[in-house]
Amino acid sequence: MNKTHKLIVASLLTALVTVATMAFQVPVPATKGYINLGDTVIFIAALLLGPRYGAVAGGVGSALADLLSPYAVWAPFTFVIKGLEGLIVGYVFYRLFSGKNSIGSRIAAMLLGGLWMAVGYFAAEVILYGFPAALIELPGNTIQALGSAAIALPIVEVLSRVNVLKNMNN
Repeated sequence: MNKTHKLIVASLLTALVTVATMAFQVPVPATKGYINLGDTVIFIAALLLGPRYGAVAGGVGSALADLLSPYAVWAPFTFVIKGLEGLIVGYVFYRLFSGKNSIGSRIAAMLLGGLWMAVGYFAAEVILYGFPAALIELPGNTIQALGSAAIALPIVEVLSRVNVLKNMNN
């Protein structure tokens, strides 16, 4: 796959991160944040396209969702946290596991990225709202990461098996 095609797919996934983040939002009043499905697409982007494109899809797509929602104050934090989440998932999968198409390597990459997301938002929430509010949101972010991984895993598995994105990382 040439770079133009890869860039187009990455752009579509970035837009899909925005849509998935905005389409399903469960507000968390204590921190004025919300639980969403955007991480599902971040995981898919990072596992299919690698760390750079996973970082762009995660950071730009999620921050854009915050800017288009009543959560604009979160956009700078989200850009960094979700961007690094995509980077971590892609890096762990393609660099540490050398892109081995095993379920275990995909799960490990998503768990590490999801852990970062939960810790990153916890730190941002401590800064914005204090420790007690941040503690209240931690279980929600953990559930969001685990749920997104559970949804992304079979999608990536199917897409990998049917070679929809063959040679994407060449």
